[in-house]
Amino acid sequence: MGDTNQRNKQTALTLWAALDRDPGAALPMLSELRHWQGPEPVGVQTCPESVVAQMFAPLRAAIPDLKRQMHIFVAGQSDALNEGDADGAHWVAGTGYYTGLAVAEVFGIPVTDADLRIRWGDFLRFDAAGRVTHAQTIWDLVDWCDQIGHPVLPRPRGAMHVYPAPTGFDGILRAPQDTQETAETLQLGRAFIFGGLNSFDESDLSSMGMAQFFHPNVKWYGPGGIGACLSLAEFETFHQKPWLTAFPDRKVMHLESLFAEGRILAASGPMGVIGHHSGPYLGHAATGAPIEVSGLDFWLRDGGQFTENWVFVDMIHLFKQMGVDLLGPLKRHAA
Repeated sequence: MGDTNQRNKQTALTLWAALDRDPGAALPMLSELRHWQGPEPVGVQTCPESVVAQMFAPLRAAIPDLKRQMHIFVAGQSDALNEGDADGAHWVAGTGYYTGLAVAEVFGIPVTDADLRIRWGDFLRFDAAGRVTHAQTIWDLVDWCDQIGHPVLPRPRGAMHVYPAPTGFDGILRAPQDTQETAETLQLGRAFIFGGLNSFDESDLSSMGMAQFFHPNVKWYGPGGIGACLSLAEFETFHQKPWLTAFPDRKVMHLESLFAEGRILAASGPMGVIGHHSGPYLGHAATGAPIEVSGLDFWLRDGGQFTENWVFVDMIHLFKQMGVDLLGPLKRHAA
């Protein structure tokens, strides 16, 4: 396992460096790619050429001085099935900031003179030979729009633009980690995701037992439109209550990956949460529409609780299912 993780990590670093510097140079490294879930409005790409042409080349062309900062870097073997049977796939995941200055419109987002810090999250799946076969990427386009003064959602209840590296902990795990720490992190993660998160009785928040899993001073770094919550009380008030009002029947059902390395837990899923839009959410009335939440998560464990949680939700994709084109007004502005 350790050798496999280290091999896959090196491949991931090489791939990301190529995508950032010259996206076309990454094509040979993606020869076995079958599915890459990109952020809305890019969506699913099924061949290396479309991944480069639709995602990374436009980003690089729009931001010529693009640089990738990394805050978390982990690898592991997935245990993502809620039935308890390990799926066994090997993954590498990372998150941090892209920095740079946009000189051209991209993905419907207009140009301004703002220096950008764009939040990115990538999950890469590897086959036995160490080749990337599947991937999921989310870029926080809603927060990007906030940064340039063109918000597409109401001002977040939580703190805006707060997405730091782990506090007092090096989240870039280049060396193999302690196997016991890894096992404890994964055990806590499975109890949290398939137990606590799925135990909401659609009436009382306490039914989820979040205080068992989250430290009272947990730092929860949510996506643009939601913002950061800097305690368990803020998490329950600013995010959990509005989210469960809007999607009371939501369930974690279809994760693609769930793995740990040392004290860090990571999870991904283009349809990781399913439910119905049954109540108002961020200024938009209930539609009754079925929704699938495309998301990525990283957690840091300290003892028996999580102390930090980095959360990506593809909000553009979520609202599209609710009949709302968040980027529509920006496209008209750019035109």
